Amino acid sequence: MRMELKIDHQSRIPLHTQVEQLLRDLIQQEEYQQGALLSREIEMADKLGISRNTIRQATNKLEYEGLLIRKKGVGTRVASATITTRLNEWHSFTQEMNAQGVIFTNYHIQVEVVEACTRTQRFFQIPSGSTVVKLSRLRGDADGPFVYFESFFHPRIGLSIHDDFSLPLYDILEKGYQVRPALSKEHIRAAFAPKPVAQLLSIKSKDPVLVRERFVLDADSQPLEYNIGYYHAEKFTYSIDIQRS
Repeated sequence: MRMELKIDHQSRIPLHTQVEQLLRDLIQQEEYQQGALLSREIEMADKLGISRNTIRQATNKLEYEGLLIRKKGVGTRVASATITTRLNEWHSFTQEMNAQGVIFTNYHIQVEVVEACTRTQRFFQIPSGSTVVKLSRLRGDADGPFVYFESFFHPRIGLSIHDDFSLPLYDILEKGYQVRPALSKEHIRAAFAPKPVAQLLSIKSKDPVLVRERFVLDADSQPLEYNIGYYHAEKFTYSIDIQRS
């Protein structure tokens, strides 16, 4: 049953608070959960008999909370369920997902030996023309893929392309090769999705993605892994706690 848009102008509850609760209830409706656009702010304001600024005050709060997404020229809709990972703690992807109760799927795993690119050569401090093991993984949940990873490993590890890479990666390194990752230096940025990545994530070419680069070292500060991940921007959120000293 379609929900009625109505507020109480005689109530002591502030109008923007009523509108906020109204929107919270509205976006739980199946049609909006399925991607329907909300009415324009000016239309909602006219229907409720309030100012557009009151509508915007409520929608801004819900957008800040990650419940709504605005796209210029398109409109406002309910955000897809997102996964939040904290930057003040370092976990493997498997640990991150397990901690949030997310059941993920490996949609594609490929292992090959490739020539190291310039970025990998510099990080690993290996000569031009050196080869490294490359692990590509497309991962997601029941709704589809949401992240694509490429990992490159230092040749000294001796990693085999015949290992079972459906297992947690760092378990393979620690148990199979006595190599323990100890530090991850990370770069995170927004970027347009390269065409091959967009196809893998089932998004449009040039749609935004979160790009996360990891430079992983062992306890002796020796390089182990270079990893780059492309995250579906609407399904992932990074959070960090910063304490003032």
